[in-house]
Amino acid sequence: MQLGIRLHDSKKVELEERLGIVKGQGFSTVHLALSKIEGLPSDTGSLTPGYAMYLKDTFAKKGLSIAILGCYLNLANPDENELKRIQKKYLAHLRFASLLGCGLVGTETGAPNTTYSYDKEACHSDEALGIFIKNLRPVVEYAEKSGVILAIEPVYKHIVWNPRRARAVLDAIDSPNLQIIFDPVNLLHPDNLDRSEEVIDEAIDLLGPDIALIHLKDYVLENGEMKAVGCGFGQMDYSRIIEFAVKEKPYIHATLENTRPENAQESLRFIQDIENKYRMLISKGF
Repeated sequence: MQLGIRLHDSKKVELEERLGIVKGQGFSTVHLALSKIEGLPSDTGSLTPGYAMYLKDTFAKKGLSIAILGCYLNLANPDENELKRIQKKYLAHLRFASLLGCGLVGTETGAPNTTYSYDKEACHSDEALGIFIKNLRPVVEYAEKSGVILAIEPVYKHIVWNPRRARAVLDAIDSPNLQIIFDPVNLLHPDNLDRSEEVIDEAIDLLGPDIALIHLKDYVLENGEMKAVGCGFGQMDYSRIIEFAVKEKPYIHATLENTRPENAQESLRFIQDIENKYRMLISKGF
């Protein structure tokens, strides 16, 4: 795996210093969400070729790649004017990613309301799924023209809330430029934690060939709710996920989430230890 970090989880200093710190911690790539980095323009009109070349050169000087460009906006927004603005922003991110030399633009899958808020009945409805697929389709068509992959991230509290829904979206759009961000923790919820192994296995079985990037974080339970934390600081068992990555996804980008500057290296070592264990087992024929 090529292990990275969300850049907005790193120490908040000027960009070049920030990248140097990330590289020094042992990461080779980053998840870049422009709107979350102070001082980096993110408006649609600002995503020019010159800006892309500046970022590409700056990252290259520090020996870092950009694994994924995040654009986490609600493609199921029922406000038609706002939806058009959102779709245009996705198209701009796809163009920008192409210029950056970044193969993926990542998105979650929204909620059928203007507040992007979780309503289980509405979010998990077939109607919401149909709306999302309809609004996603022109974005994927543009991804094909841009030579970039749009990767959707299934999240229990969003419209694409389980592996079966994700498979349905992939099959409905039927494009090689639509793939999956596999975030195991985001597929889990107090409603299904007792079946966590089954949920993870189903995701790998149904989505494995289409997984383009893995998100790595952990969770703890507090007052019946799941709280995201850095890898190694919670209850998540990553054995199945890392085994899958090592065996079936050589060199895949895997980016850590919910780390803090002071514990990012510990989370990185935690994942590297698991990865090394499986590499050793595979080398011995297990």
